[in-house]
Amino acid sequence: MDQRISLITLGVADLARSRFYEHLGWSSPCPWDSDVVFFQANGMIFGLWSRDALDRDSCAEPGAHSGGFALAYNVGSPLEVDAVLRDAAAAGGTVKRVGGETFSGGYSGLFHDPDGHPWEVAHNPGWNPGARRRRQASSRHLEPRVMRGRSARRL
Repeated sequence: MDQRISLITLGVADLARSRFYEHLGWSSPCPWDSDVVFFQANGMIFGLWSRDALDRDSCAEPGAHSGGFALAYNVGSPLEVDAVLRDAAAAGGTVKRVGGETFSGGYSGLFHDPDGHPWEVAHNPGWNPGARRRRQASSRHLEPRVMRGRSARRL
C-alpha cells in the first residue's frame, strides 16, 4: 500500500448546510440534493455524506460511530483491492467488508485499522483522483477542479 490517501469523506448532519464549501469557492458536479457531494481537490477527492449513511457504510459497530469521517485508498484494479485488504489483515487490521462490485460499476472493500478507523479500498474506472489541477489555486482561495467522470455514491 503506497503512502497516500485518495479520498476523505466527512459525515455531516445536514448536507444542505454543507454548502458552506461552495461559498468558499469550491465546485462540484454533484447536485446538492443528492446523497453525497464530491470535490476534486488537487490530487485527491473530498466528500460530504450523511453521518448516518457514513456510519453504515463504514461498518461501525452497533451503537458506535465512524468518528464522522472515512478514508479511502484508490487502486488500479479489483485484484489490487483484494491484495490491499489481505495486506491490511496481515498487518493487524480487520477486514469489515470483503471486496465486491459496487452499484456504480466499481469494486471496493473496507478494513478498520487497529484503532477502528475505517479505510475503504476501491477501484472505480470512472475516477482519476490523481489528475493534476488545471489552474493553480491562490494562497487565499481553494479552487479545486471539478471531478470528471461518473458521479457515484462512493468510490
